[in-house]
Formats: sequence, structure tokens, C-alpha cells
Amino acid sequence: MHVFKFFDRFKSTQVHALSPQDNSSGSRGKLSKSKFTNSGSGAQALLPYGLPTTELLEPPIDSYLKPIDYVESLAEIHRRLNTCSLTDKSILCIEQYSILHGLGDPKLLRRCLCAARQYAFDVHSKAVLSAWLRFERREDEFTGVSSKDCSGYILECPVAASVSGYDPNSIYDRCQCGQDDLEAFSSQMLVGNESSSLEEDGDVSFCIGDELVHCVRFKIASLSGPFKAMLYGSFVESRRDKIDFSKTGISVEGMRAVEVYSRTRRVDLFCPAIVLELLSFANMFCCEELKCVCDAHLASLVCGIEDALILINHALEERANLLVASCLQVFLRELPNSLYNHKVRGVFCIPEARERLAMLGHASFFLYYFLSQVAMEENMALSTTVMLLEGLEEFATEKWQKALALHQLGCVMLERKEYKGAQFYFEAAVDAGHVYSLAGVARTKYKQGQQYSAFRLMNSLIFEYKPVGWMYQERSLYGVGREKIMDLNTATELDPTLTFPYKFRAVMKVEEKQIRAAIQEIDKIIGFKLSPDCLELRAWFFIALEDYESALRDIRALLTLKPNYMMFHGKVSGDHLVELLSHHVRQWSLADCWMQLYERWSSVDDIGSLAVIHQMLVNDPAKSLLWFRQSLLLLR
Repeated sequence: MHVFKFFDRFKSTQVHALSPQDNSSGSRGKLSKSKFTNSGSGAQALLPYGLPTTELLEPPIDSYLKPIDYVESLAEIHRRLNTCSLTDKSILCIEQYSILHGLGDPKLLRRCLCAARQYAFDVHSKAVLSAWLRFERREDEFTGVSSKDCSGYILECPVAASVSGYDPNSIYDRCQCGQDDLEAFSSQMLVGNESSSLEEDGDVSFCIGDELVHCVRFKIASLSGPFKAMLYGSFVESRRDKIDFSKTGISVEGMRAVEVYSRTRRVDLFCPAIVLELLSFANMFCCEELKCVCDAHLASLVCGIEDALILINHALEERANLLVASCLQVFLRELPNSLYNHKVRGVFCIPEARERLAMLGHASFFLYYFLSQVAMEENMALSTTVMLLEGLEEFATEKWQKALALHQLGCVMLERKEYKGAQFYFEAAVDAGHVYSLAGVARTKYKQGQQYSAFRLMNSLIFEYKPVGWMYQERSLYGVGREKIMDLNTATELDPTLTFPYKFRAVMKVEEKQIRAAIQEIDKIIGFKLSPDCLELRAWFFIALEDYESALRDIRALLTLKPNYMMFHGKVSGDHLVELLSHHVRQWSLADCWMQLYERWSSVDDIGSLAVIHQMLVNDPAKSLLWFRQSLLLLR
């Protein structure tokens, strides 16, 4: 199920996206059963919104990089990976990821992310990539799993991400999170009243209001160069036993904590508020060691969104690198839910906040690439998605990065029906070297009533470059009659994995009252590429034929891939349609289900097997054996 969610995330694959019906009209919930039991044939009652028509079918514009020649592009990246420095390998792996995205293989994509994380040097890149790897496994969908939980391997460990540097063997190593926590706990127990046992006679006092904080002069002087100059140099403080610190902004409790730290070199004895005060004090007096210790300790305290939101502003103000990375890591590991928090969105979307992140090196192409992918999956039309993609463009430094950001902005504007803006971004992406964006330019012209101009553009593209399937598929939208069919057939010959030509030819046969021929046509693509929108289309055809058992099988298999799928232009839930169709077919007992599963599994009927397992899981959702069998089918 996750595999299909992963690849269909940027596409409007539902049939209703290609239909004249307005998704905002009518109910998106259940339809009354009476509507399906009116006079007339059962098929008409079960198809209240009709079948799609060829006039309104159109394929989506893919929102990832799509080179003309995949082989040449991947070979070039491989050559560069073998010759580049270690510091450049991580970004090259992400470039490889962006190109492989169009091939639809989750193992290849995960391998690219693992390699990018393996070669990442800085804390920021490690935090982003480890969260990205976690997100791709969809751990947010499991109940009881915390964002700070570790999978056991260094690549995804939130603690390991806070350590700078490159370890070539890290991709194979397990982390030591639990062991480290035990050691930290034991050492803290040994501390006890360490501060009292190490007390020494103070020879200098710092006055804060009416209070005096007694300190050891040489220990305070060891904190930083400015303190050494103040206490042992030519300043008047070097000859005084009492020094006024009332105007420094530090509290009495904070100064006492400084005194304890000067002797113990520990800050884990204090509450977070005091450690924040120590962090500010360290910045004021250039106490680098104290700042690093405070930074690391506060970073270890960030456990959830609320902690991160409280500490992120302090971290940015005090330029605490590790603390910023830890806060960002929590935001990222809570995706996609954290995007619905307006305070979190403010951290990434507001230009002033982006500037503050950039000043500390925590605003990067990595970060906004990850954020924008998640936002596009959740909802391409939201303004948040636009702002994150604008951030992606802002931090793009290489040509391919600019092309990706501009192309995705064009896709989002197209989804928002802002056709002039979409055309602008697609044309900018073409200027950045992304030829596929010309398909987006043609589509926006078509949407603005310039059909002939769109046809000429795609026609010139076919003659200028080596033809590939998507070029003919796109040109078919702007042709008529025999030319349209010829383009669709050529698209299938060049790229048999394109689903749109099969769907168009199938719907065309339905319009000619050849429903069985339409099913045979859509079977060609379903036979080697299980696509939810094609399954929905075939289910509609089976309903039109009044073959309700086959329709029910396809809908159950579809719901296994996408449990919340909405049928009939997004107006009827798949579960409700299953309930309605169940009245037209014989109900199976548990024994029947096992027999049917055995027969379908033995005959390698994956769709039929998925449908039977879906039915059995509805009746017994706790059956682990069924979940296991379902997972085997989905992997296949």
C-alpha cells in the first residue's frame, strides 16, 4: 500500500479528476440506497454519475525531472559520482534520486537517500536526510511510534544525526542509542552532590543587585579570552575582589550556575531555563566551550513539537547550531502532521524566518526539497505548498535544482488553475534545461484556448528531439480524429507503461458500445502495471456490464492500495460502493473465502487474491496471517 502511495503522490489518478463533474458539488459521503433501487436497470442505478468521456480525459503533468534519455542522464551522474569529492557525493545522490523518481522503483529511491545520508558531513544534512528516510517508510502511520524513536540503524537515528563528520561504514552499522542512555543515566547518578564536594574558597565575587556570587578567579578566567583579560589583564576588574555584573543581564541563579560550571564543566544539573541563560551568557562573553555544552544539552532535551517551538527562537537568536538542528529534526520527523501547525509553517514559509535559518546554514535545498515533496503529496493546491516551493527555488544553486523547483511550481499552479502563472514557471524551467516542461507549456496554452499553438509546440518538440512516448501522448490531446489515435498508438509503442493511451482507447470503445473490448484494452495495462485509476475504470465497465462480482473484486483490490479512495468523481467512498454491490452478489462464508483465496493464489491472480484478503480483513482485522499475505502480494 505504501508503494502505491509513494508513486501516485503527485498525480491526480482518480477518474473523477478527468471528469466534467465538479468535486465541490454534491455530497462526498454515502449515497442513499434508494437511489440504487429505483426503477430501471441495476447498472444505471449503480452508475449515477455516468462513465467518463474521451473529450475530458487528460493525463497529469508529472511533477518530477524527466530527462529525454534516462540512460544517458543516469550514466552521466554515475561518472560524476566516481570522480567527485566526498563533500559533493551527497548532493549528487539527491540529483540521482530526482531523476530516478520517474521510474517508480522504491528500492532505487531509498538506495539514493541512504547513499546521500551516508555521505552527508554536516549535522543539518544528516538531520534532514535521516528524517526523509524515516518518512519514506511511513512511520507516521503507526500508532504509538514517537518521532524520536530510533529504528536501530545509524542512518535514521536522530542522535547519530547530531554528530558531524563522515563515517563510510555507517550505512551498515547499528546505533547505540539505548546503551548511551544507560551510560548517561549512570554517570548522572554518580554526580550526586558533586557541586558541593568540589567547592573551593572563592577569591572573586560578582555583584548582581544586592547579591554576591563567590567564584574562583582562575576558573572563571579559563572560560574565555575576554574573562582572562578582565580578571588577569590591565582592566580595573583584575585588581578588585568584587565586580559589578548587574548590567550584564544575567540573574543571580544564572551566575551561580556559571560558577558551578567553571568547576564541574557540567550543565545537566540545571533546569532548561538556566541552561538557556548560560547559553546567552556564553555568547556575550565568547565562552565557546560553555556554548557548545549548553547547545548539546538543550538539543538533547527536544522531544516533541511543543519543545521545539519553544526553543527554536532561542536557538536562532543565540546561533545554537545543534539546537536548531534538533528542533528542525523534530518538525521533519513529525511530517506530514507538523505542516498543519501554523507555527511550524511559519518557521519554514515566512521569508524572515527563512533568512534566520539561512544565516545558521539550516536553510538548504535538501530541506525544502523534502518539505515540498511532503506538501505536494498532502495537497498541491495549498498556499503552503507554493511557499515551500518558492523556498526550494530560492535555495537552488545548480541548474537541475532550479529546473526542478520551477517545474514543480508550474505543476502546482496548473493544479490551482492559475494557467498564466503555470506557463511562466514551465517556460522558466525550459530555460533552465528541462525539456519535459514544454509539455506543461503546451498544456497551459491549451487550457487558455490556444489548442493550435499547443499542437505546434509539441510537433516541433518531436522533430527537434529523439521522440519518446510522453511527447506523442501530449500531442494527442491537441489532435483530432485519426491523428489523435495514431499518436496514442505511437506513445504506447515507445512507452508501454503510459496508462493514458489505454484509458483513452478503452473509454472510446465504451462510447462505441463495445464494453467488452474496452475491458480487454484496459486489461493490457493492468496486466503489468497495477494502477488504482485503471482498476476504478475497469470496475465501472464491469458495472455497466452488470458483472457485479468482477466489479466488486476490482474495488476491493483498489481499496487495498488506497483505503480512502473516492469513486464516481470523488462523490462516493469505495467502502460504500462495496456495501451496495454486496447486495448483488452471493455472500461468501469464511470457508468460501479461504477456498477462493487458495484458488486465486494458486493461479497467481494477484488482484483476485487482494480482493479476497480485503473482504476477510473487514471481518477479522486482527488476523496477522492475512496481513502477511497481503504484504507479500503488494511486494509482488
